[in-house]
Order: sequence, then C-alpha cells, then structure tokens
Amino acid sequence: MLCSKRRALRHFPLLLVCLGLSPATALAQGQGFNAKPAFIGTVSSTQYDGVSDDLLTAGLGLSGLQAAAPALSSPPSTAELRRLAIYNNYRALVDVASNGGFGSLFGPRTSVDADGNVNSGGSGMIAGTEYLAYADDGSGRQNVTLMVQVPAHFSPDHPCIVTGTSSGSRGVYGAIGTAGEWGLQKGCAVAYADKGTGTGLHDLDTNSVSLIDGQRADADLAGNESSFSADLDAAARTDLLTAWPYRVAIKHAHSKQNPEADWGLNTLQAVQFAFYVLNEQFGPEHKLQGHKVVLRPSNTLVIASSASNGAGAALAAAEQDQGHWIDGVAVSEPQIQLLPDDRVSVERGQRLLSGSGKTLFDYTSFANLYQPCAALSTRAVDAPGRLFVPAASAANRCAALRANGLLNADVLADQAEEALDRLFDYGWEPESVLLHASHYAFATPAIAVLYANAYGRFGVEERLCAFSYAGVDAAGAPAPIAGTALEQSFGSGNGIPPTAGAQIINDAAVGGPRRDAVSISPSTGLTDFNVDGARCLRDLLQPGSAEAQRVQQGIDEVLRRANLHGKPAIIVHGRSDALVPVGFSSRPYFGLNQLVEQGESQLRYIEVTNAQHFDAFIDHVALPGYDSHFVPLHPYLGEALDWIYDHLSTGRPLPLSQVVRTTPRGGVPGAAPALTSANLPPIAAQPAAEDLISFDNGTVYVPD
Repeated sequence: MLCSKRRALRHFPLLLVCLGLSPATALAQGQGFNAKPAFIGTVSSTQYDGVSDDLLTAGLGLSGLQAAAPALSSPPSTAELRRLAIYNNYRALVDVASNGGFGSLFGPRTSVDADGNVNSGGSGMIAGTEYLAYADDGSGRQNVTLMVQVPAHFSPDHPCIVTGTSSGSRGVYGAIGTAGEWGLQKGCAVAYADKGTGTGLHDLDTNSVSLIDGQRADADLAGNESSFSADLDAAARTDLLTAWPYRVAIKHAHSKQNPEADWGLNTLQAVQFAFYVLNEQFGPEHKLQGHKVVLRPSNTLVIASSASNGAGAALAAAEQDQGHWIDGVAVSEPQIQLLPDDRVSVERGQRLLSGSGKTLFDYTSFANLYQPCAALSTRAVDAPGRLFVPAASAANRCAALRANGLLNADVLADQAEEALDRLFDYGWEPESVLLHASHYAFATPAIAVLYANAYGRFGVEERLCAFSYAGVDAAGAPAPIAGTALEQSFGSGNGIPPTAGAQIINDAAVGGPRRDAVSISPSTGLTDFNVDGARCLRDLLQPGSAEAQRVQQGIDEVLRRANLHGKPAIIVHGRSDALVPVGFSSRPYFGLNQLVEQGESQLRYIEVTNAQHFDAFIDHVALPGYDSHFVPLHPYLGEALDWIYDHLSTGRPLPLSQVVRTTPRGGVPGAAPALTSANLPPIAAQPAAEDLISFDNGTVYVPD
C-alpha cells in the first residue's frame, strides 16, 4: 500500500516506513529537528555571488557559454574544473547558437544577485549556494555524487525543488542546461545526481583517479574518497597492464554496480539531500538540537525532471516513490525500458508496433550492426555527418553483413538500402533517415560497448568482446593519456569513451590492438568498423554463454513498470529521435501507464515533429544540415515544466496528449535562418482532433 504524505507526517512509524530513513534520521525528523540522511557522507558548500561566479553558468554568463572554452591552469584549480564542466555540459545538451534561439527563446536570460534581486534580460548568472556530497552504502564502491543548488531568490514561503539527474553518462553537472536552467531561473532548489556514472576515470598506468571536486589523486591515497577506483589489487593491476598496457577503467562501464538499476533511487536520494540542506539553511537553529525542520514534502512542490537518461531516472524515481517525495514529473526524450507486456501496441498511420518497446541494448546493438552500411543509402545522401563514416569502411561493413547472412542483397547499393530498411522495420521512424550516419559516428558504438559492460557488471580486466579503453597514438595504437587530458577530465569528459583522451580499443585487431573505428577485423582482414566486435555484442542477447546471461540479468534489473501512481506527468519526445526512438520508449510507456493505472493516469505524452535527440548538433559547424532540418526539443521541456508547475500550484488543467507540428528553419545547410517562435508552436491545451494522441483498449494511437 502506498503511503499518504499527510497521513505519514502525522504518524511517526508510518513516516519511517514511507521515507526509508535510518532510525536516527527518522527520530530526529519525527521530533521536528533536521538530521542528515544516513547515506550522505561529508557535505561541502560554496556560495556564489552571481557576479564573479554563479550557480548556472560558473561566472561565464550567456555570452561566455557561447564563446571559446575557458582557459585552465596546469594543474587546474577546482573552480576552473567546475567552470569547464558547466561550460561543456551546457553546450552538450542545448544549441548555444544565437541563431538557434539561445538567449532569446531559451537559455540563461534572468540574472539574480546575492540579495535575490531579479534582473530579466541580464547575463543569466544566478547567485546562491551549492552543496556537494557522496551518497554511498558504506562500502565506498558506489559514491554517487549528489549536488543541491539553492538560488538566492529561493523562497521558503513558496518552496520548490526540481531534480536534475544527469543525462547520458555525464557527471553531476550533466543537467545544468536543462532542468537546472529552468529550476534556478524559477527560484527552485535543484537536486542533481550523477547516478553512479560521471567522470570516474581510473588511469591504471598512473593509478590516478578523480575526487568529488574533479581533482586527480593517487587511487591508494584517495581510498573511499575516490569517485571510482577499479576493483583490482596491485598485483591484478600489474598483470593487466603487462598484457594490455595503458588501459583505463570507466566508472559507468566497470564499477560492477549496474548503475542504471539504482537511477530512480539516486534521484530520490538527491531530493532527500535537498530537503536536508534546505532545512539547514532556512530552519531556525536550536542551540542543542540543531535546525528545526520547516520544509517537508507536504509543503514543498517537488518536480522530477531532466532529459534522456536523466529523464528515465526521473520516471523511475516517480515509480519507486513510496515516500511521496515527488509531486509531478516533466521530462524530455526519456531513455526508459519497460517490462515486456504484449497488451500494449502503438499505431501510427498504417504502421502497428506490438509490445512495450525494446531495451536500450537491443536496439543499440542492432543499430551498431546496420547503421554504417545504411549511411551509404541514397535516401541518406544529405545526412549531416555522413563524411564521418568513411565510405570504404562502410562498404566493407555491408559486405561483411552479407557474408554473415545479415543482409540478402549482393550489390553494394542494394545492401545499403536493405540495411536502412532493416532499421525502419525494427522500429525506427522514417523521419530518422538523416540521423543514422552521425549517430553511428558519435554515439552508437560507444553506447553498445559501455552498456554491455555495465549490464553484465564486467570489470576492466575482463575485456568483454575484446574491447577495452586506452589513450592512443597517431596510428591508433594504445598509448598513455596525456597528463593535461587527465587533469581536465572532470571538466571535459562525458563519462563514456571516446572522452577525455580515452578511446575504444579493439584488442583483437589484426596487427595488434587499435582504436576500434580504424581497426582491421580478423574475420575479414578489412577495416569494417570491427564487425567481429559488433557481432559479439549483438550475440550477448542470445541464450547460452555466461557473458550473455550476465548481460541479460543486468537488463532485467533496469526494466520499469510505468506505474506513476497517478502523479501528474508530461513526457516530451522528438518524433525523429534516432538514439532513443519513440517507438521503443515514450509511446509504449504512455500506453503501459494507461493500462497499469486503470483510468487514474495523469500522464500526458507530447510528440514533437522535426525534433531529435541531440539539440547540441543543430548549429554545430561540423554537422551542417541539422540546422535546416531539425528544431530544438529543449524549449518544450521548459514548457512542460511550466505546465506541471502551474498545475500543481494553481490547478491549471494539463494539456491533452498530442503531436506538436513544428516548422524547420530550412535554408542552406549550415546557414539556416534564425529560429523564431513561429517555428515552435506551443503545446496546445486543446489540440486539434488531427493532432490528438489517444489510447483505447491497449493501443496508443499517434496521428501521422
């Protein structure tokens, strides 16, 4: 039975059960005094004046986020690493070009000084206090980084908290430009979590690791203060390096924790941490018993939010929220995986997809096979980033697929068309055609390799499917990562190689280990983007081997039930998304939620045409064509947050589920005209009948 917030707050034993607090913490809070949650370690805090430095932009302001990367000392200071991390994470999630709407339609547009004075149209800098701590189970092996930012204009009379669990495999600033931007400008505290991923890079050669603030330290000296240290003793590390020099371990891949299984828990922990620091900051202090609890879930509006993996974490937290910490949800492009349920189907036009979607590793390992060959399709001739998929290697991949019985066509041109058709038949939308090349070049192999390791809880020493991570030399052979790259990894890394000098290595390559993308496959003797490694990863979904069983068990641990317990929620997702396709994620999630909540659902699903997963690609100089073909999804996350906030605070009815039909900017690729509000129609309270997304008898109906 679910706990009622108000009932639980009146009855102490029920409160203890509902909130999952330690007895000491629950006793203190039951008596009205603040107590640090048992899972929280040492808490540090820093105040920012909003002039020389700030919460949202690290003192860069709107123009600084658009400029060249800030310079760093050697070794860099903690403040410099933080500034670089915010700079890179902001730019990785949103389009920071003025022509793309940054600074006009979205972005840091409201400044707040240390006295809480709001200046609309300023540089976007926001004063306030930032709190940082690890969440851990006492072993020092988890060390999930939690952070709470409390803006100077936070009002304890109208308190609100927004979660910002990181997207992708990013560190704790990974949602600064999405949920963080909205929450801080609204005056809400923002509760962040790196969800056990982040920039935990253990360089085994130098035995150096990252600390919570990004500084590097010797792993043995760091001990449990390390963000992540590989589970190897000195002898095992020496043996690994003797056989495979210069290798590095990555936290998301090699922590042996399967972090995704706990992303919902980590998000709830971030909310509890936020309540703790808010009561420390605003609760009256008793000279003996500490600060009184004045802010509770019963009087504070809490919205779970974020994008991509962080959005999936927010939905998972809402599903697992037995303590009623969360009031509503507003997320974009969630990476969410569902328990299999054949009662659900999705119909769009003449196309019907049955079941509750596909798992991330399933569709990513499938894309990892076919996307290089599909990049040669004549239908993708205008694909942005096609040049990053060398035609000769792509042709070799097509031939290798044919030789392995994974394509039927004999002629290269026909093989490319068949590969693209197979992606469409597997569930990708036709609007994704132009995205497969750039996604393969910058995302797909990295995700396939990392998540196979994470789900199977493989250690760095196990080298699953003959993959590893290392720095490389000019020829692509393993080499030390440059010292400056390691020093700056907290600020420059995104948690998933290739990143911060670490590359994906094919240890089985002909001629010795090489960077995966340029390696020669043993089975073909050709550069074909390591078809042997891609097939090995795909085979992990088949029954049989011990490795496959481990991966499949890990996948089972991350599947969600789509039960939001009646919480008001909005999901926005781009129809063209090729990284987390709508047919595998948001559409079936909406349908399964309707089934499991049986008429009590308050979930709304908003599908945005001409929007895809990587807003940061839209005006990227290396990817002309994104700007002319695609619009940003980020403004619709802000709009969803506005709807949920207004609904919870004023009772404004939620919009109906719908397709929002945007207008691309058009023009010359790489020189598209400026984005305006005319390109981005708002979410309609009452959409036209032809735009309405509906659900009936197990089927989600999505209009073309």
